[in-house]
Amino acid sequence: MASIRPASPADVLVLPAIEAAAGEVFLSAGMPEVADDPLPDVAQLHRAASIGRVWVASVNEEVVGYALAVVHDGHAHLEQVSVHPDHAGQRIGADLIDAVCGWARYRGDERLTLTTFDDVPWNGPYYRRLGFCPLEDDALGPQLAAELSQERERFTAPRCAMAREV
Repeated sequence: MASIRPASPADVLVLPAIEAAAGEVFLSAGMPEVADDPLPDVAQLHRAASIGRVWVASVNEEVVGYALAVVHDGHAHLEQVSVHPDHAGQRIGADLIDAVCGWARYRGDERLTLTTFDDVPWNGPYYRRLGFCPLEDDALGPQLAAELSQERERFTAPRCAMAREV
């Protein structure tokens, strides 16, 4: 079982490797542009961790996944959640998302948003199982709409925004 906790400065150093391993899974889905997407910047992750917006999952004291939260349009947004493929299927991603939902609730937000691939099994369908619902484009605030627009330009597979009550 994984333990979830706020990221320490040392944890941040291993997060790009987790992201790279998680991105490799997209090759099997015929999506090399996702696997080739730039890895997260350690300095940016460090800044986010220093203000309590990065959580890590560890198994036997090894960090195997992380979640990064930001604020878009004044509301909590799940910017990234990644779990090393060696630890997939153990509810680690769901537990990380629950931690971010707890942060959103503490902030006073009513929902947590994210953007994702609409039909990749471990993206849109997975988030739907966790209680996220698709958002219409005209219901998005300007920051979330801009992020989604940039992602739609960068990736060929359909992208959507989703939200879950916290």
